Amino acid sequence: MTSLYSFVEIYTRALDVAEHILGKGVTFASEKGITEQDMLGWRLVEDMNPLSFQLAVIINFSNGWTARAAGVVVPESIEGAATDVAGFKTAIADARTFLSGITPAQINDRDEAPITFKIGDIMEPTLPAGRWLTGFATTNIHFHLSMAYAILRMKGVPLGKIDLFPSGL
Repeated sequence: MTSLYSFVEIYTRALDVAEHILGKGVTFASEKGITEQDMLGWRLVEDMNPLSFQLAVIINFSNGWTARAAGVVVPESIEGAATDVAGFKTAIADARTFLSGITPAQINDRDEAPITFKIGDIMEPTLPAGRWLTGFATTNIHFHLSMAYAILRMKGVPLGKIDLFPSGL
């Protein structure tokens, strides 16, 4: 079985990708005369959340779910709509710092620790920490990272599969 601590690296890598593709988006937008705020408002389709939301979820879930699984205080969430590019870069750096402070002793052997979490007004399940990380958190982080990539790619930002590995294999 994979230790829960392995998710610290998985989520750190997701943050690395988010920062990298955000940087490529900023460069592209600047070259095209598009403001950073307009870029952060890009969407795949009108009824989907914008790039800023996708980035906020990646950051908030990386921090929040690791903290919950480790049984430590959850860092304050960022609000995507109220955050600019500099704010996202700072939030990503802060999230990396937070994750680097989690030790194997804090999170390993907590697979079965119960966590109750309210999901909107829909439900409030209690699940083991390992299940929250392996099923809910990781799925959401990768979904929103994929959406951020797709939004940028759809707008013409020159991205490819190699951009999913900015920190190497």
